[in-house]
Amino acid sequence: MATAYAGVDVHQHVWPPELVEALRCRRSAPRLDGWTLVTGGEPPYAVRPEDHDPVRRAALAAAEGTELALVSLSSPLGIEHLRPEDAAPLLDAYHAGVAALPRPFRGWAAAQVVEPDRDGVRALLDRGFVGLQLPATALADPAGWEHCGPLLDVLDRAGAPLFVHPGPAAPTPGTPGWWPALTDYVTQLQRSWYAFRVAGRPNHPALRVCFAMLAGLAPLHAERFAARAEPVGPVDRDAFVETSSYGPLAVGAMVRALGTEVVVRGSDAPYAEPVDPGLGAAGNRALGTDNPARLLGSR
Repeated sequence: MATAYAGVDVHQHVWPPELVEALRCRRSAPRLDGWTLVTGGEPPYAVRPEDHDPVRRAALAAAEGTELALVSLSSPLGIEHLRPEDAAPLLDAYHAGVAALPRPFRGWAAAQVVEPDRDGVRALLDRGFVGLQLPATALADPAGWEHCGPLLDVLDRAGAPLFVHPGPAAPTPGTPGWWPALTDYVTQLQRSWYAFRVAGRPNHPALRVCFAMLAGLAPLHAERFAARAEPVGPVDRDAFVETSSYGPLAVGAMVRALGTEVVVRGSDAPYAEPVDPGLGAAGNRALGTDNPARLLGSR
């Protein structure tokens, strides 16, 4: 049965078999040892195979009323930050596998960020990927936005959006497994949100961008920004935030800060469950249908 919060989900993860096998072929992080994920910054993680079964996940999406689910590369693995020759087999496997997923799945393209390859991104958009995902760790300051500028130029010309996702966490011995998600990921998104304001938007005035995790709640610091930096100014209608891992408390605050029209539905499935943000039928329709259409350029 469809939930009250349906439509488009801009943030899901499905590891297709091609990516699973490519990760198992590696001898250094990121790699899979059977179904145990080994990364450079987080404790080993036991992956549930059923979470990445495309048929099962497609059935779950249909039951939730999801008409389009956008698959994202798991940037905390650090694939995009590998040397180009090391990243290429993993990225090729990800793109081949995601392109073959059943409906309702489509994918965000991914790119290594050591030597930005604009031709590679252009080819992926031509293959039907909806836009480009980059890790927040690559966009954490103005220099990062400048370095990734060639990739963003491709998006500008194609009218395709950017999705900013948390990147690799720093090793923090002695902390619980949830530590990176509540610390590193949050601060990464906050940094990228402010770096976008300083360097991303001035250099790419027409770019549509979506920040995962409500941008680490960075927009809620508007009063502090005004006190320490400059007037906040009008809401950027082409800078979206998605709701993954958050519910009525945070989503409601974000709507008060930014308005409804720049908040979009994202679940981060299978790592988090879809949550009804408590905005009523009209608000849920905006987050799940109207706003994603603007983000993706279909309205």
